[in-house]
Amino acid sequence: MTYGSAHEPGTVRKLWQLLEPVHAVVYFAPEAYEEAGGLGYATDDRWPMYFAYRAAPLGPAGAGLVNALFYSFSPRMVEHYLAQSWHTAPPARVLAARAVAADRALHALFGERTASPELAEAARLARRAAEAVTTGGRPLAAANAALPWPEAPHTVLWHAATILREHRGDGHLAALQAHHLDPVESLVLQSGVGAAPAEWFESRQWSADAWLAARGRLAARGLLSENGDGYGDRDGDGDGAATAAGLALRTEVEKLTDELASGPWSALTPQEVARLAELLLPPVLDIVGAGILPTRGTLGIGMKYDYEG
Repeated sequence: MTYGSAHEPGTVRKLWQLLEPVHAVVYFAPEAYEEAGGLGYATDDRWPMYFAYRAAPLGPAGAGLVNALFYSFSPRMVEHYLAQSWHTAPPARVLAARAVAADRALHALFGERTASPELAEAARLARRAAEAVTTGGRPLAAANAALPWPEAPHTVLWHAATILREHRGDGHLAALQAHHLDPVESLVLQSGVGAAPAEWFESRQWSADAWLAARGRLAARGLLSENGDGYGDRDGDGDGAATAAGLALRTEVEKLTDELASGPWSALTPQEVARLAELLLPPVLDIVGAGILPTRGTLGIGMKYDYEG
């Protein structure tokens, strides 16, 4: 079943995969680093910028709240980056810099497409879906939905993509909790189903002990293999590979995530949804073709099993 939408979960997932690159430019584009650097954030890696940009709609949130809402990062990592975030720049200035970063980055990526009627049409359709978001139990979606809408079509598209992806992300956390997967377990199982090697998740900064303990808990539930025949086993030693039960549970998590994300799309007819997907493909190819998004990581673009966060 779907929750409040006539659109199939596969269609909802396709729309997320098309909109995620639009949102993600603000964490990877050179313009995003420049704006963050102008505020005083270190730019030798993306995390100071990431935590500030993504958390700013919440106001001067502390590490406890951000850790709860971002979910998959180790608490010590969140504490490290949030410790100085709002001393470096208050949330209002971060939001202003984020908006400029999105504007500049997408303008550079889209080029002449920025002023095209097709992009304007895509922005209008995406905005209608974003304005249909219900925010009960969706704190990151609510925080972004409360921000004023920009005017230029490419920035409208970015803001809509951001609201919709945070709405989906909030629902994803609910799906993980409904299936009794804590933050580190969610990453271990994602690795176990073969979505990505465990090394790709080191950026979330869980300790080796925490990772191994999560493996043990999942193995005790029969979700990870201990005899080398799991689905995510790349070297045949059974090290953290998902069993059939683990694969089935992860599939159910993704299915529920899609269903919980479906509601806003009821604002569009199936024909409008198909039209939006058609309109989004060229600008998304602009983004992907620019090479600024990671080809290895946890964005999940084009992957069967994805972590949103």
